[in-house]
This record gives sequence, structure tokens and C-alpha cells, in this order.
Amino acid sequence: LTSWLEDARQHSNSNMVIMLIGNKSDLEARREVKREEGEAFAREHGLVFMETSAKTAANVEEAFIDTAKEIYRKIQEGVFDINNEANGIKLGPQHSPSSPNSPGGNATGGLGGSGGCC
Repeated sequence: LTSWLEDARQHSNSNMVIMLIGNKSDLEARREVKREEGEAFAREHGLVFMETSAKTAANVEEAFIDTAKEIYRKIQEGVFDINNEANGIKLGPQHSPSSPNSPGGNATGGLGGSGGCC
């Protein structure tokens, strides 16, 4: 895992969001890695950590939402420029930086809102 993480960081934006996901949260006896080990590795390497269950779909959607929230936080902090696709962020054709549904564009400042996708 450490080698893969080093490769990913070497060949990507240094500020990218990486989430470590532990699977089989519903099958304690069949786990390869204990929750505490996953949390410790994530903390040590600056990763977001979450456990999921493919069988029950527990936390699967939340993993994507939490990743999107972390990316959005970095956009708000100016870490990512949404106008530079080299950052790995691409807005859909219906959005422009001043669009009400684009990050930072709606009045609430949140990810939600009506209409369209990203």
C-alpha cells in the first residue's frame, strides 16, 4: 500500500484527496485489516479513512460525498483552481465559475443546490 501511495503522489497533484477505504465493515471475522490499523495508516499518511460494506452498501455513497466535500474545502481554501483542469477538477458544460451551482457560486456556499450535476 505504501508503494502504491508513493506512486500515486509522485504522478499526480500533490494536493489531491486520497481516501483509504476499508471494506467488509459488516464482516468483522473476514477482515484483512483491522479498523484501527486502517485509521493509523490513514493518519500517518494524511489520508481520509472510512469503512464500507459492499454487501450492505453501508458508507459507500458517503465515501464519495466525503471525498467531494474534501475537494470542495480545498477549492474554497484556494488550493485548487477550478479553471485549471490540470488540477483534476472538471466542471460540466452547464457550469461556469460564476454559475449558481458551481463551487463557491451558490449563496449557501454548500455542495447542494437544485438543478444539474457537476
